[in-house]
Amino acid sequence: MALHNSAEDGEGSIHLQVSELQRLSETGSGSVGNTMFEPQRSMMNRESNTSDSVHPSTTPTVRAPEKKLTLFALRLAVLEKAATGLGTLGFIWATVVLLGGFAITLDKTDFWFITIILLIEGTRIFSRSHELEWQHQATWSITDAGINSFRVLRLSSSFVLERIKAIFKPVLAVGKQSQRSRSIAVTTDARNLRTFDGQGKTTRTWTSSDVPLLPYAQWVFRARHISKLLYWLQLLSATACVVLSVMKLIKHNYGNVEKGDTDKRNRKSALTVFYSLALAEALLFLMEKAYCEYKVSFCKLLDEVNNECELGPSGLVSIKRFFYDAYSRCINGSIFDGLKMDMVTFGMDLLGSNSADEQLIGAKILRQFSMSPRYSDDTLQKIGINLSVIERLVEILNWTDPEEEVIRKSAAEILSKLSGKKQNSIRVAGIPGAMESISSLLQTCRSSSGACDEISEKKLVSDHANYAFWEFNHLGLLILKKLAREHDNSGKIGNTRGLLPKIIDFTHAEEMLLEADNVTPSQLLTLKRSLQLVKRLASTTGNTGKNLRREISEIVFTISNIRDILRHGEKHSNLQLLGIEILSSLALEEEATERIGGTGGVLKELFNIFLKKEIPEKDKQVVIRAGEALAMLVLESKNNCHRILKLCAVERLVEALEFSLIRVNAARILRNLCTYSGTNVFNQLKGIANAAPIVLKGIMSEEHKLKEVMVGLAPLVLAFLSPEESSLMFEKAQITEAELANELVEILRTTDSRELKELGMEKELEFVLETTAELESFNIFSGTVGMSRHSTTIHSLVETALELLTDE
Repeated sequence: MALHNSAEDGEGSIHLQVSELQRLSETGSGSVGNTMFEPQRSMMNRESNTSDSVHPSTTPTVRAPEKKLTLFALRLAVLEKAATGLGTLGFIWATVVLLGGFAITLDKTDFWFITIILLIEGTRIFSRSHELEWQHQATWSITDAGINSFRVLRLSSSFVLERIKAIFKPVLAVGKQSQRSRSIAVTTDARNLRTFDGQGKTTRTWTSSDVPLLPYAQWVFRARHISKLLYWLQLLSATACVVLSVMKLIKHNYGNVEKGDTDKRNRKSALTVFYSLALAEALLFLMEKAYCEYKVSFCKLLDEVNNECELGPSGLVSIKRFFYDAYSRCINGSIFDGLKMDMVTFGMDLLGSNSADEQLIGAKILRQFSMSPRYSDDTLQKIGINLSVIERLVEILNWTDPEEEVIRKSAAEILSKLSGKKQNSIRVAGIPGAMESISSLLQTCRSSSGACDEISEKKLVSDHANYAFWEFNHLGLLILKKLAREHDNSGKIGNTRGLLPKIIDFTHAEEMLLEADNVTPSQLLTLKRSLQLVKRLASTTGNTGKNLRREISEIVFTISNIRDILRHGEKHSNLQLLGIEILSSLALEEEATERIGGTGGVLKELFNIFLKKEIPEKDKQVVIRAGEALAMLVLESKNNCHRILKLCAVERLVEALEFSLIRVNAARILRNLCTYSGTNVFNQLKGIANAAPIVLKGIMSEEHKLKEVMVGLAPLVLAFLSPEESSLMFEKAQITEAELANELVEILRTTDSRELKELGMEKELEFVLETTAELESFNIFSGTVGMSRHSTTIHSLVETALELLTDE
């Protein structure tokens, strides 16, 4: 509080200004003033608002790389439709004008030239849409070589030989192929994926790229090879049309027209028009193919877009599939339909497919765009407003088949990014079964058959040696950590059966891991995230927080796991800090306070940290928080006070009063020990009398917080001294009793009572009576919720002050 005069309200008026509360950092290790002994703003709301803050002025507009592909598809479609239009016109001209009007008068060579051109072009024009379907299926050829690693399947000589034998011995080939497929499945995930649908069950339908069109020579006539065949046939047919048309246009040998023969007089013109249309159509088609080959093969357009999208080597399959989709839309509908496509929407559409291959490609696209700094904001915004996509991502988290590891990991990574936004986290948590799905990521035992909340040994038992359980554990904890920023989400986490025990299980760390010198940060990532999550849940406010703290403290491993971190984690002060802050939050509940104190070694380890002799700069916050935790644990807890007294810590606490970093918390602990230890502890506490000189000096200090704590401790310390001993202590502190009395009066009065009356103190105190809030009524706070009410109310204190002013 600060006293100042307000010019607006007139001279002589006193106003009490409460400075804005400082914000807590995410780990709660901010300034010393951010403690549970002061009210704090809701941490979760602050973090949510911060994560949702968007600054459009500072976010540069990034052009989507896929626009190059949609524009390319548009230009190809223009050439294709122009060629198709000319071909259709030529077809009509030939059938109606030439074959209809001049069929019996045409020269033999013209008749067969026209017939061949019509057959070629007619087939090409009317089968164009089907050729696009084959091109679509061709995009899976790379995928089939290994959908996860996208490594091309290299055919050995024996493999080729078996294929040749299959042409002549189809029955024998069936048995060999089944054996070969089993061996390939070990290294090629695509084959496995095609054996399973989205739920890991055997499929009852063919994969289009594997369909054997003929019963023999299956490898040659599979659907995936038809696209290349059609491509070359199209080129040959167009080339044939050019050759035939040019031959006729150059020679003009359309036959002789006898004089007076009116039936043949327009034949030459009609044939010239037809061959010109056929030539123009074929040239446009060849121009289209040449332009396509130039952009794809020479300019490497697909590779360029793939690099800009940051999809990596495996992303070329996704880019090809996107391009063919855009091109198909431009051909089958308006030429502008393909311009409406974008990679994110394309990925979301594929994710909702029933094909495992399409689902994986969609998940990889969304994952990469969500993780990319350039595209993440736009991608997460589109995913966040599409509830069906979020539901699909949550559903995929339950897919635990080893062959679906990559798509499951991609879905988890997308959700971890999505949960960082406030509204998105609410949507994710609001999906029925979402918490159970996220909980499945925390599975560490593949063969577990026990109850989800059953106490079991923490170990990794896997029926698939390469399954990345720890990666899923990391992602699951990260998602929950981000979801827990919202108050309601924290409650849902606590209400999900078996989830809290799983989280607590990850807070366990072996002594060898904590004390090792060469531990990498990734090895401690799971431990750190689990502690951060537990801290966030334990610091939840309101009834939800009360229930969470009770449930967390009731789990038998919670406190003992934290004790091990305090005992062996000296090299990892950040982990110790998180553990201490969890204990401080749990200590808001009376039952939890008793459990913490009753767990052997916890109080001792806290004292070892708090009273360590050498304090490196990086450990200062840990030391401060340890003192706050001890002060919390002895607040209104007679049993914990007795436990601390058994540690013979009073003398060390008295010595700690001389060190500026820890003296405030040391004074708080001593004050609570004296206040709540009860009777029959005089001998254990008598050593506190030696603190009298330090306490007296603290009262005379200019530091507000130190003065406040020492004033509370002084009467308790002086109670252990006789009058003679008190006088000696005053002399030792070089302070007279009169000086102390004056200082106490100044603290109470601030200035002369007459001046206070003149400044309007009586009026302000009466105003205080009308405006008192619960803020002034508590010792400690859980966020903005007061805990441990003062025994003396603010009303009684104000009334006492008014009486003093009146008596003066």
